[in-house]
Amino acid sequence: MNNATLAIDVTGLVKRFGDLVAVNNLALQVRRGEIYGFLGPNGSGKTTTIRMLCGLLTPDGGSGTCLGYDVIRETRQIKRQVGYMTQRFSLYEDLTIRENLDFTARIYGMDNRNEAVERSLERLGLADRQKQLAGTLSGGWKQRLALAACMLHEPQLLLLDEPTAGVDPKARRDFWDEIHRLAGEGITVLVSTHYMDEAERCHRLAYIAYGHLLAQGTVAEVVENSGIVTWMVECSDVYVLGAQLRGLPGISQVVPFGNALHVSGTDKDLLEQSISPFREQPGCRWAPIQPGLEDVFIQMMEGAKPNV
Repeated sequence: MNNATLAIDVTGLVKRFGDLVAVNNLALQVRRGEIYGFLGPNGSGKTTTIRMLCGLLTPDGGSGTCLGYDVIRETRQIKRQVGYMTQRFSLYEDLTIRENLDFTARIYGMDNRNEAVERSLERLGLADRQKQLAGTLSGGWKQRLALAACMLHEPQLLLLDEPTAGVDPKARRDFWDEIHRLAGEGITVLVSTHYMDEAERCHRLAYIAYGHLLAQGTVAEVVENSGIVTWMVECSDVYVLGAQLRGLPGISQVVPFGNALHVSGTDKDLLEQSISPFREQPGCRWAPIQPGLEDVFIQMMEGAKPNV
C-alpha cells in the first residue's frame, strides 16, 4: 500500500513528556475511507498519538505521512484537511448552534462560510435547533454540534477522540450511523473509544497500552491472534464459583456476566485441567465459547508494562 491507498502511514512514532514515554515506537496504517478504532486504557497514549497525527504535537522520533503530507514538516497542510473532535466539548456554551458554526467557519477563513454553515446544519440535523444555546444542549446534541463543526471545511480525515463518552445509547447509535454514512462518502475516520460494541463497528482497530501497539487488525483477527481460550459457565451462585476459580493455574480471568461466568486463559490444557473438577458440579453448565474483545483487551492490558 502507498499514499494513494493510505490516509495515515506512520512508523516509529515517539513522544516524551519529561521522563514519561507517552508513545513508544508506534506504527500505524489506516486505509482511506475506513473506520479505524483506536482502543486502550486511560493514559495509554491515544490522545497524544491523535495530536501528533493532526499536527498539534511534534513527534520526538519516527516518521510518516497523514493524507500524503509529512507529519513533521507539513503540519499546516494536514490541519487544512483534518477534522479533530476533542474529548471534551470545546465550543462556546453561551453561543447558539449557528453562532458556534459561524465562528468556527471564520477561524477556518472560509470564503463561503454562510453556505458551509447551512450545509452543516442540514447535514447533522441541527437546522431546527440552530438558535438554541449550546450550553442548553444534551450530551448527544453537543456531540452532533461538535461533529458539525469538524465537518465545516469538508475534511478528508476525521480524528475523533472518545466522541461518545457520556452520551446515552440512542445518541451513540445515531452518531455511529452518521460515521458510517461519512465513511461511505469516502471520508476516513480514526476514532478512539472505550466501548467494545463501538469497536466492533469499526473496519479495523488497534489496541495500545502505555504507548505500545499491542494488536491491530479486524475484530476477528485480533480475537483469533490473542491466543485466549474462554469457557462460559452458568450456575446458581456465580460469586461463590468465581471465588473458587480465581487464582487457579491457567486461569487469568474470571468475569461475571449475569448468571454466568467467562473463564479465560492462554494455556488451553492448563485451563481445562483447572476447571475439570468444577465441571462435575451439579447445576452448572459449561461450554467453550469465542472470547470477546473485552476478554482480549483485559488480557493484553494485564500483560503490558508501564514506560519509564
